[in-house]
Formats: sequence, C-alpha cells, structure tokens
Amino acid sequence: MPTEVTNRRYALVTTTLAAFLTPFMGSAVNVALPSISSEYGMNAIVLGWVATSYILAAAIGLVPLGRLADIRGRKRIFVWGVVVFTVGSVASALSGSAGSLIVARVVQGLGGAMMFGTGTAILTSVYPPQLRGHALGINIATVYVGLSLGPTLGGVMTQALGWRSIFWACLPLGVVVVALAAWKLKGEWSEARGERFDITGTALYGPALFCLMYGFTLLPAIAGVAMVSLGLAGLVAFVLVERRSGSPMLNIGLFSGNQVFALSNVAALVNYSATSAVVFLLSLYLQYARGLDARTAGFVLVAGPAVQAAVSPLAGRLSDRVEPRIVASIGMGLTVVGLVSFVFLGHGTPFGLVVGGQILLGAGFGLFSSPNTSAIMGSVERRYYGTAAGTVATMRMVGQMFSMGIAMLLLVLFVGRVQITSAQHNGLLPTMRVAFGIFAALCLGGVFASLARGKLHAAER
Repeated sequence: MPTEVTNRRYALVTTTLAAFLTPFMGSAVNVALPSISSEYGMNAIVLGWVATSYILAAAIGLVPLGRLADIRGRKRIFVWGVVVFTVGSVASALSGSAGSLIVARVVQGLGGAMMFGTGTAILTSVYPPQLRGHALGINIATVYVGLSLGPTLGGVMTQALGWRSIFWACLPLGVVVVALAAWKLKGEWSEARGERFDITGTALYGPALFCLMYGFTLLPAIAGVAMVSLGLAGLVAFVLVERRSGSPMLNIGLFSGNQVFALSNVAALVNYSATSAVVFLLSLYLQYARGLDARTAGFVLVAGPAVQAAVSPLAGRLSDRVEPRIVASIGMGLTVVGLVSFVFLGHGTPFGLVVGGQILLGAGFGLFSSPNTSAIMGSVERRYYGTAAGTVATMRMVGQMFSMGIAMLLLVLFVGRVQITSAQHNGLLPTMRVAFGIFAALCLGGVFASLARGKLHAAER
C-alpha cells in the first residue's frame, strides 16, 4: 500500500500526463488545419469548426461531469474520460469526411471534459494548501509543454506522415494514463457521495450553453442573435432553478457569496477569451501571409508555450507565499503588452518580433494561470472540488470558444465564407489587427477583475 506521499506523486504523474494530451492535440491540430482544409475542401467556417466543435463539447460537459465526479468518484470519471478521449482520437484519425471528423472531435471534447476538472480536483484533494500551488503549477506547466510541442511535432508529423498521425499519437499515451490511474493511483475522492445529481439543471445548462456559444459563431446574422438570446434566457432559467434546488449541479452561492471564487473565474474567462485564438491566427498568418510550411510555422509558434512551461511552476510556488491576485494580475498585464505587439504585424515583420510577442504572452499567461487556479480551488469546500475545477475549466473552454468565435466572425467579415488560400491572404492582416486589438482591450479589463478579488491567504489564516 503506497504511502500518502507516494500516492501524491502518482496522482501528479497521472494527471500531468493527461494534462499534456489535450493541449498537444489542440495546438498540433491548429498547425494541421491547412492540410485538413486541402484534403476535404473546407471553407474558413467549416475549418474553424474542426477546432471549435471540440471546445464546445468540452465546455458543455465540464460542470455537470465535475459535479458527477464529486458524487460518484473523481478517479472513476477521470479514467473514463481518458478512455473516451482516446476513442475520439482514433475516430478522428479514421474519419473519411469533414462531418465525421467534427463528430469525432465532439467525442474527444466530452472525454476532455471528464479529464479536465477531475485531474485538477484530484490534485487539490491529495495536496495540502501549502503545497497545492506548486503541484498545480507543475500540472499546468505540462499543459504548456503540450502547447509547445504541439506546433513543432504537429508540423513535422503533418509534413512527414500526414495530419492523421497527430490523432494516432494520442493512442499510446492514453493507454499509459489509464494503466497508471487504474493500477497505481490508490483511493477515491467523492466527498459529495450520496447527494442527488441535478438532472433538471443539467438539462437546462447544456442546451443553454450550446445556444449561447453556437449563436456567437453565427453573428452578425439574425440566426446568431436569436441563438444568443435563447442561450441567455436558458442560463437565466438555469440560475433560478439552481437557487431552489436542494442538490444543485452548480451551487450559485459559490458566485454570489464568494468574491475570490467569482472574480477569479471572471479573470479566467477574460484571459482565455483574449488569448486562445492567438495560435490559430498566427498559424494562418505564418503559412498564408508569410509563405511558411507547416513544420517551419510550428517552430516559430513554439516560443510562447515554451516560456509558459518554464514560468508556470515558479508562479505556482510563488502563489503559495504571495497573494495569487498579485502574481496573476502582473501576468495579465504582460499579456496585454504581448497582444498589443501583434496588432502591428505585417508582410515584412521580422520573425524575431513575432517570437518576442509570443515570449511576452507566454510569460504573462504562465504567471496568471496557476495562481488563478490555485485561488479558485483554495476558496471552496472539499465537496465542491470537482464542481470548482469544472467551473474554471468551463471558463477556459467558453473563453476559447468566444476567442475562436471572434476570430471566425472577423474572418467572415474580412475574408468571406470561402476556402482560405494564398490569394486571400491580404484579408488575414486586417482580421488579425482588429482581433488582437479586441483581445488586448479584453485582457486589460481582466486585470481589474483580477486585482479586485479578495485576499486568499488572509482568508486561509
């Protein structure tokens, strides 16, 4: 029987390997999008859905599955999540059409939702508060390692073996994670065991979030306005139902009565909304406007995630000693500077400046993410760990969806609903300038939300 310290290490290794899978996949697929588009003849909007279908499915599933993990067991849901994600990866590799690929990406998203929240919740369950920030920092650093290797390896694999090889690469790692979790990670964590799962709330939440996020991608069309309005109405109904529920899927009191939790989640939503489409846009810019191949573009895009991976564990350790809001807010400020630098990209911008902007973004995001996550997880009771982890992951997914939605909307306005080729690359530059300007303004507002939260360490004492 392993000691508590040994079990912590297995928990860290297992959840960290799983944390590598999803960002590696996402960033590698971004680099492979032109190849996928060429094979299936996709226009810009359908191509965007290869990325956003995964994000949408994950966002819808995160909070309900986090709550289910609190009730049924976080390890159980985590293991099944890795299985579902791996099956979705294999299905993506075997897809024969754009439609089947998007469906397979939805399956991946649901598996990712089962992993995201439960992995963070397991670490929070096994590590005491004075060590939690460092453990979460290591876990989040691995996310950035995945983001770093994704463009590089994804570009090399796409050029040498074809884009399907990216999805096949997830199969052996998925098998290893399942084996480690099943045989080495001992114990189960389900402090809400015996409580009722809120089916009514789940039935309202999923469709409402889908309408809101999908409608956003249809703007400015009337159908988009209608879908967004329907989604907002559904979320209002969801909040009213949850306030009266004896066992809610999402305890609304976590937002209304917990300033650290509420504002930390707002800061996460804003930060991901401002940064998630950066790699997508830069990948198109480098390959279409600057004429780089997928492999070379991947090497250029590696700088930001590599810096994130280096900074994140240090930021997590620092947040164990210094108020997380201070560390996270400094990180957000650096992110604003990096985003502003991309507003001025042009046909002749030196690649050194492109790399420099990514380094600023990487340092900023590395300083923000692990302290912010540590603040969220440290502000709730143990029985809400899965829900809290699912909520912050939902902020990430919704932020990613909004970020991609903004990018896709601007592509429609400046490029049109056509397949992107080198002939339309002039439309990419105004798209990027407007997008990065919007993202910088969003992130600047997020700095104030980050600073306004309460003092976590004072509350712990």
